[in-house]
Amino acid sequence: MIAKLVSEIKKKEAPIVVGLDPVIDTIPQKIVDSAVSEYGETLEAAGRAILEYNKGIVDAVYELVPAVKPQIAMYEQFGLPGLTAFTETVNYCRSKGLIVIGDVKRGDIGSTSKAYASAHLGTVKIKNTTIPVFDEDFCTVNPYLGSDGVKPFIDVCNENDRGIFILVKTSNPSSGEFQDRVLHDEDSTLYEAVGIKVNEWASLSMDGEYSNVGAVVGATYPKMGEILRRIMPKSYILVPGYGAQGGTGADLKPFFNSDGLGAIVNSSRGIIAAYKKEKYARFTADGYADAARAAVLDMREDIRANI
Repeated sequence: MIAKLVSEIKKKEAPIVVGLDPVIDTIPQKIVDSAVSEYGETLEAAGRAILEYNKGIVDAVYELVPAVKPQIAMYEQFGLPGLTAFTETVNYCRSKGLIVIGDVKRGDIGSTSKAYASAHLGTVKIKNTTIPVFDEDFCTVNPYLGSDGVKPFIDVCNENDRGIFILVKTSNPSSGEFQDRVLHDEDSTLYEAVGIKVNEWASLSMDGEYSNVGAVVGATYPKMGEILRRIMPKSYILVPGYGAQGGTGADLKPFFNSDGLGAIVNSSRGIIAAYKKEKYARFTADGYADAARAAVLDMREDIRANI
């Protein structure tokens, strides 16, 4: 699957993933009101509004970017209707030729990880029928439980041509409380130890020059990104934290290889809620999708100028 992602990045000349992380307060009122008029003030209305909002974004950007990354928590908070919106969003994105990275951050003991992996990347079997469930192309994985929690995902990736991005150094401000801790017996940090392990796991699922086992490293930590780029030469890096979290184009170079490959940069609020920013206010709420498209074009130029 990573070979397909690399191919799409090259074709569209945009190492960009759009984070589909909808917040009801940022969905244009017209969309919310339309859903409420049909379903009432219900969870179903929230799910419908999210789906329509996402479709508008996707229609505006699918020709520009290779991938999207829906964050499942933004959907789960609305219960089953929210998960229906998540599933329909994944299906709609795939129908537009986009690669879908499910931001689900799963990881548990072996049997539980196997169930998570089957749900998000694989299939389930009911008597003689094999059925995909959420059917993402990639998902994010928490490595805290070690190999027991990660290898079931790798097995499902190998069986179904899918991929994972493992949390290594996350973009949030408090990530250093644990991830930056020095392991005194090894004279290295925890995030470096995780990176070394990711590099080992990468060898279990190679797909061309890169592995289906990638890593998540925040744009807000470019120096650490430089270290991890060296530690994990065969792993693609998913880089969150660009835009709303403070990461800029100037921070991105360490995450990429000299050929301009090796990383894909995520922006969520900076794109899907661009119409709320002064720079794109001219589009107004009715033009939220056009504002998102403009934000993607600006992000593409920013990345090109810096890597």
